[in-house]
Amino acid sequence: MRKIAKKTSLLISVFMLILLAACSGTNSEGDSTNADGTVSAKIGVISYLTGPGAAYGEAITNGFNLALEEINEKGDVKIELVIEDSAGKQEQALTVAQKLMSDDDIVALLGPTLSTEMNVVGPEADLNGIPILGTSTTAAGIPQIGDYVFRNSLPESLAIPAALEKAVAANDAKTVAILYGNDDLFTKSGYDTMKKEAENMGLDILTIETFQKGQSDYNAQLTKIKDLKPDLILASALYNEGAVIMDQARKMGIDVPFVGGNGFNSPQVIEIAGDASEGLIVATPWFGEKDEPKVQEFVKKYEEKYSSKPDQFAAQAYDALYIMAEGLKNAGEADRDALRDSLAEIKDLDGVLGKFSFDEEGDVVMEPTVLVIKEGKFQLFE
Repeated sequence: MRKIAKKTSLLISVFMLILLAACSGTNSEGDSTNADGTVSAKIGVISYLTGPGAAYGEAITNGFNLALEEINEKGDVKIELVIEDSAGKQEQALTVAQKLMSDDDIVALLGPTLSTEMNVVGPEADLNGIPILGTSTTAAGIPQIGDYVFRNSLPESLAIPAALEKAVAANDAKTVAILYGNDDLFTKSGYDTMKKEAENMGLDILTIETFQKGQSDYNAQLTKIKDLKPDLILASALYNEGAVIMDQARKMGIDVPFVGGNGFNSPQVIEIAGDASEGLIVATPWFGEKDEPKVQEFVKKYEEKYSSKPDQFAAQAYDALYIMAEGLKNAGEADRDALRDSLAEIKDLDGVLGKFSFDEEGDVVMEPTVLVIKEGKFQLFE
């Protein structure tokens, strides 16, 4: 009798599920194609919104939201963002990622902010078959995590060599000192690239100094560097530590140029370090002073909405949502697998960062621009 009741209950449940699916018109991922053929989709966002690096997450989220308004107004696709805070922590990033992935209506993820977060979230997304696009994860090996892992952020492996080459030529540099954060995947990856490129260029590395996230006193490291008198200081750091390092270095009388990794590409560096940031050399895919209509229109809209200039992280996020929208439009449905395949095919998409393509591994194809902080702002390094 119990078996018959169970079977009857099961048949009723299956029938109800079929009826609900037929009525809703949803696909297996729970997302819908509208009557006019446009695709509606929910996308999860994992962003660094609270904590010492929150300026990254704020800029990124602003970029997403500005693009969201424009994309939904155009109407080719309709996107809803579900935003979660990672606080820059691996454990929290993974927890919110799992929460987002468990929602079948969410067909893709944007973020997380830091490479060290992506190192744990990326494998989980790949395992669950959900496309994930990093907009600020520049450490080596990110797209190689799996077939569902992409990024549109310029990796350190392209940015640092471009900056170092110009810095060496401009300063006729022969010797360098390297300073990096040894407790973060992003800053360690930047160090690896700096060391490799310095060796490839035949530069004499006088010393390699390390620090930890949140450190406030760099006297020991900088005293050693000052005594060795390098021609350049190569620093792989997030903007908080990087700005403080430059400030303390200048106060100690160290006046040689700094060459920074992607973590320095934030106006926060200038705000925190002030005049001490002068002369910092970085490479970036973004330069807001470009005399291009698409760039200037984005800058104008961003300033009007947020009362500040967009930085690299805002621009990369803005372009990333357009990349997702293009993927959804070309896929023709809000399906995780279809979106993954559609993203992989994107070539020469015109964004505020320039022409964008994915290579065969899901990594960015783009030329970097080398900048220097001069007169209190980022300028082209000629």
